[in-house]
Amino acid sequence: MDDAIIINGGKKLIGSVRISGSKNATVALIPATVLAKGVVTIYDVPGISDVEALITLLNELNIKVVHQDNHLIIDTSDIKNCTLEHDAVSKLRASYYFMGALLGRFKYVKIKMPGGCDLGPRPINLHLKGFEALGAKVDYDDGYYIVKADELIGDNIYLDFASVGATINIMMAAVFAKGRTVIENAAKEPEIIDVSSMLNKMGAKIRGAGTNEITIDGVEELGGCIHEIIPDRIESGTYIIMAAACGEEMTITNVIPQHLESLLLKLEEMGVKAKIGTDYVKVTKSDELKGVDIKTLPYPGFATDLQQPLSALLTQAFGVSRIKDTIYPERVKHLNELAKMGADVERGEDSFSIIGPTPLVGTTVTATDLRCGASLVIAALMAEGETVIKDAYHIYRGYENIKEKLKSLGADVK
Repeated sequence: MDDAIIINGGKKLIGSVRISGSKNATVALIPATVLAKGVVTIYDVPGISDVEALITLLNELNIKVVHQDNHLIIDTSDIKNCTLEHDAVSKLRASYYFMGALLGRFKYVKIKMPGGCDLGPRPINLHLKGFEALGAKVDYDDGYYIVKADELIGDNIYLDFASVGATINIMMAAVFAKGRTVIENAAKEPEIIDVSSMLNKMGAKIRGAGTNEITIDGVEELGGCIHEIIPDRIESGTYIIMAAACGEEMTITNVIPQHLESLLLKLEEMGVKAKIGTDYVKVTKSDELKGVDIKTLPYPGFATDLQQPLSALLTQAFGVSRIKDTIYPERVKHLNELAKMGADVERGEDSFSIIGPTPLVGTTVTATDLRCGASLVIAALMAEGETVIKDAYHIYRGYENIKEKLKSLGADVK
């Protein structure tokens, strides 16, 4: 795949763009199929590189996968539990979901240390603590996690932090545990509801997903099902921000507006003109935007994944905008790249400020991670002249057909 995206900025975007299925749900739903005895069909699977990596890992487990258009047919009949050490594990943070799924099904998993975007420390100790509470023993040996149990028994598990990954991983490990498991201080993200919805279709007994207390009553086995993934709220948010940045009139379709409330309220505060429908958001050109303060928080608070894309828009807002990321404080690599394009950025101890508006000028920048890449795409669309975004493979991890979608809106992209 191309290693760079080249954007000639200054073009007004017009038209409509359809949002793909949720990346953050997909990367958990695919490993969750390991728990099924039978065939699981998943619809609206985004065409992103993370999906290809997960299919590779299913194949490693001797699972048959048919990938047609935007759906996957996954047949686990001949599954074999082997050590997961393929390169795809270290490229993909979400490969850790195989820990909960394989532990649940086989009571044993051996997997290489998971990878992903470098956003500072993202320990998986909450996941492991949850597995231990269910009766598993965790060892770390020479770059591999080995998690095993004679049997898994339900327990009350309190998460010190409302972690999405830990909530889903423990939920998957607990579906076959004897008795009842209660996850307290669970994360509430829509993607967790989506995963629990699919598991329940397969025969699991999970209640309370989307609240801070999830109850799982263990079952003997799970079967196949058909499931459609929810729309991607981060992709939705990115295109809505893009529309506010350089749209003449843009409609973003296949969205669930209530998943985006924190963003939509901030954009309204900035002066962005948006009409919100049942499954779409229509943005028209705004005359003048004003700076706002952002503090990222677990859902339903402002999403950390939208902090970087919004930073690009804030370079064009009047006044000082302050951003504090309480989820990933080290998620600031986009700032240096935006500064190369002319942004006026000041770093504080635990937050940063963007002073606007400043004209942006095209140059060569680097997508250091997925959402940094999204931020640079938005900046490049607003900038005068040509911007070359290097290491674009990060962007393809989370945005399906981004070049084609941008071209259809009138952007000059290659």
